[in-house]
Amino acid sequence: MELDHLRREYHKDGLPLDQLDADPFRQFEVWMQDAIGFGLSDPTAMTLATVDRNGQPTQRIVLLKQFSEDGFIFYTNYSSRKAADIEHNSQVSLHFPWHEMDRQVHLKGIAGKIPRSQSLKYFASRPFESQLSAWASRQSERINSRQFLLMQYDAMKNKFGRGEVPLPDFWGGIRVIPEQFEFWQGSVSRLHDRFEYQLSAERHWDIARLSP
Repeated sequence: MELDHLRREYHKDGLPLDQLDADPFRQFEVWMQDAIGFGLSDPTAMTLATVDRNGQPTQRIVLLKQFSEDGFIFYTNYSSRKAADIEHNSQVSLHFPWHEMDRQVHLKGIAGKIPRSQSLKYFASRPFESQLSAWASRQSERINSRQFLLMQYDAMKNKFGRGEVPLPDFWGGIRVIPEQFEFWQGSVSRLHDRFEYQLSAERHWDIARLSP
């Protein structure tokens, strides 16, 4: 399969520095609103990169559920590989690939569990089926077949079908507190615009333009 001839041109006008907000969280909020308004199918989908005990990086897609100046939150099984990686090395990165808009956002930060009370509030808002799947799936563990997974789901449905589904002890939120942001806007002739926000020792954000 030959792929080297596949390419497309970027036709956006770029991203002038004077259009950037001094606060990367506010800038991200503007771009997230743009992504939602554009009609992207999964605007909150982000690639989470972690590193395991052997130094092996791993990436997977997770969904952003809340964000504020306190950080970016997603939810997972605390027994999963991603959670084990974070327990060993809390340094992670997140990447939002908004290709249809010729935009990307990348950030690096420190990850950790959120309070159980906050996880409980979100878990209670999930659809009944999603609550059951959190109990049924021992994420990242090997299973013999899909039928086994369906049997586990049915067992949880029978167990909790007549009442409230409790929050599993092994499930909850992880917050990533950013220390660095990068906003990327595609432009003509591959002369893309890249701006990096770096948190200084004085706890303010320095902005620098990066070569594409």
